[in-house]
Amino acid sequence: MLDDRAKYLLKALVERYIADGQPVGSRTLSRASGLELSAATIRNVMADLEELGLIVSPHTSAGRVPTARGYRLFVDTMMTARPLSLDELAHQTRDQLQPDQPQRVISNAAQMLSSLSQFVGVVTAPRKATVFRHIEFLRLGERRILVILVAPDGDVQNRVIFTAQDPTQSQLVEASNLLNAHYTGLSIEEMRERLKHEVEQLRADMASLMQAAVQAGGEVMAESNDNLVVSGERNLLTVQDFSSDLGSLRRMFDLFEQKTQLMRLLDGSSRAEGVNIYIGGESQTVPFEELSVVSAPYQIDGQVVGTLGVIGPTRMAYDRMIEIVDITSRLVSNALSQK
Repeated sequence: MLDDRAKYLLKALVERYIADGQPVGSRTLSRASGLELSAATIRNVMADLEELGLIVSPHTSAGRVPTARGYRLFVDTMMTARPLSLDELAHQTRDQLQPDQPQRVISNAAQMLSSLSQFVGVVTAPRKATVFRHIEFLRLGERRILVILVAPDGDVQNRVIFTAQDPTQSQLVEASNLLNAHYTGLSIEEMRERLKHEVEQLRADMASLMQAAVQAGGEVMAESNDNLVVSGERNLLTVQDFSSDLGSLRRMFDLFEQKTQLMRLLDGSSRAEGVNIYIGGESQTVPFEELSVVSAPYQIDGQVVGTLGVIGPTRMAYDRMIEIVDITSRLVSNALSQK
């Protein structure tokens, strides 16, 4: 637990480092905090904060910089919000978010996030409905089954699954008939929930096959929704924290190019409410000490369909990024919900 003086000094140190990008020494911290404390007292408090893992001293400087843990404590308990004007931002972006062009809304939202933050803007495209119209099973060989899923719009997706048992083709036909008769029109999640309650009434082989089919369906639908728009990657080239570390830049550009890790992170944050903040490697999905992600879900007619956010250095103005992401998510939701 930190006392009020330690909290105040940590807050001042984080704010000063975010503003200047230079390690903060005791003399600088004394001026920034406005507290009438001796240099020795401030050095003692900084030593305590360092021992707690909230700040660290770079090898090349006597000053201190926040750690990911220090940023987290600052964001969760000390940050003072400075709200942006929703009307002002809406006026700036009105022409960019045309409700009659959903794909343009997504693309422009990513560019807006990048422009406003001066970092990287990311937006996942709205997820397609995970509903199937028809399903079939085809035996390929021992314990290898081809699952054929037909979506309401006629789109056909295939997936090979491996089963513990080796069902015959007649058993596969029976399973597909059962699914088509009782589950058509349900989403994959609805099917999964129903199977949890109905699995005891099914034969073991049938239950196993149907659960595997639902799992395959979920994976197929997830793959078809892997549409991530990224804007402003080059902004990171001008960030002081990265410009001298080519190794970090290379890893980050690989992250943006492959997109899979980002999709997992953003998909996870879409299941939470409001703005989510991942700081300096806290998430195992994007384990980069140098990066932070501020994200929020957006909706169409009250239903969460995607996620957007800003990716930048851990030394970012979190209060401003939170407001940018929150307001943009509301603007995108409004634009996409207009008929």
